[in-house]
Amino acid sequence: MSATTTAHTARRRTLRIAAAALTAAAGLTLTACSGSDAAGAKSAGRTDTGVAAAESGAGSSAGAQGSDGQAGPGAEVDAKVDAKVEAKAGAAGKQPGGAQAATGAGSGSGVQRCHTSGLKASFATGGDATPDPDADGATTTSIVLTNKGSSTCKIGGFPGVDLKSENGSQSWSLRRSSAKHSSITLEPGDSTDFTINLAMARKDEAHPWMPAFAVVTPPNETTALTLKWPWGPLVDQTGATHPATFVNPIG
Repeated sequence: MSATTTAHTARRRTLRIAAAALTAAAGLTLTACSGSDAAGAKSAGRTDTGVAAAESGAGSSAGAQGSDGQAGPGAEVDAKVDAKVEAKAGAAGKQPGGAQAATGAGSGSGVQRCHTSGLKASFATGGDATPDPDADGATTTSIVLTNKGSSTCKIGGFPGVDLKSENGSQSWSLRRSSAKHSSITLEPGDSTDFTINLAMARKDEAHPWMPAFAVVTPPNETTALTLKWPWGPLVDQTGATHPATFVNPIG
């Protein structure tokens, strides 16, 4: 073999070795890149899948709670406890109010009106209580009503007053004034009064009317108390529409 042939053969062998080396290196490079990418893809896939699963789980739980409208066990227990507390508080709040209302109703209904049998009547006498027969204006007399019973009672309004003659053949039912009135509570032994406006007859009165008794019927009663008339004669206005002698309310 010539030297030239030997040199060509050596060069081809060197090129094949170099090419083989390059091919091997390329294969290693591709293998490394492929492995890295695959590992990255697998890692990325696991991470994304985990996050997605977590997000999916949270969304599903929230969605289930929102769609069902049901709270968790803890919330249900709290709701039951709150309901019991509110129920007890409500019951406790109602009891005092009910008791108080019942007590108030009982105390209010316990005071009855004053009945004739529990009252004593008398004319107020002495000093300013005596009507003035010479008065230019109105003069009055007062009748006192006293609770002679052992229980408290209420009285108010207009009493009925009938003036009667000695033999009872003549009677004058006094008209009522337009004065307003209210109820008065009388403890045992307490008194109240009402006034009667009088048109006293003068000595020269042409038509005097002399009462002998005043028959007093307490408000809302049918039984009367009879008093002896302590004063002089009145002007006879038994038929007048607006007589000067009339009765005022109690108190």
